[in-house]
Amino acid sequence: MPDAPPLRLVLASASPARRKSLQSAGIEPDVLVSGVDESLVVTERAEDLCLELARLKAQAVLTRLRPTDDEHTLVLGCDSVLAFDGEILGKPDDAADATRRWERMRGRSGVLHSGHCLVDIVAGRRAEAVASTVVHFADVSDHEIATYVATGEPLAVAGAFTIDGLGGPFVERIEGDPGTVIGLSLPLLRRLVAELDLRITDLWTKVAPGNQTIEPLG
Repeated sequence: MPDAPPLRLVLASASPARRKSLQSAGIEPDVLVSGVDESLVVTERAEDLCLELARLKAQAVLTRLRPTDDEHTLVLGCDSVLAFDGEILGKPDDAADATRRWERMRGRSGVLHSGHCLVDIVAGRRAEAVASTVVHFADVSDHEIATYVATGEPLAVAGAFTIDGLGGPFVERIEGDPGTVIGLSLPLLRRLVAELDLRITDLWTKVAPGNQTIEPLG
């Protein structure tokens, strides 16, 4: 029997944090930005919103791909939102909006939902799910909020915070998978790949044990 074609992952997201998460796990994705207008989707449930946006992102990218016989392509769409005080919070509108959010969030908690939609172009199959993690915010000062917002980081992310960047010190703890908060849950991705009768290890393109130089597999 001929060898199976290599498994390729296309990430339908411009998020450098999502790409870095995959790379750290030995997966080097191709990146195609979906260009989906997130404001077009309206729903009252955060879980429904992030999953629908993940679907739309994956769909927008896969229609631009032309799979060939010598590769097996998967497309991964992701989207994250924060559920806080009965509201759905995506990226802030501006610095003032980010400041207002942090003034409300400090010392309290919310739930970060990340939708994942994985499409196997060759098989014409899809697997999808939402990962949710409780986030407990520190009781940060006005000065810390102003300084953080001034960096611009909160303006580029759902919920106006990160745990893998400058916002890390302002999150006291989380309950769940840290990857969910970053925007991509690797354990959930493994389960979605398995639903498509594939293996997460088939996506590995590099290995970096300890401080060794990264080398391509094979």
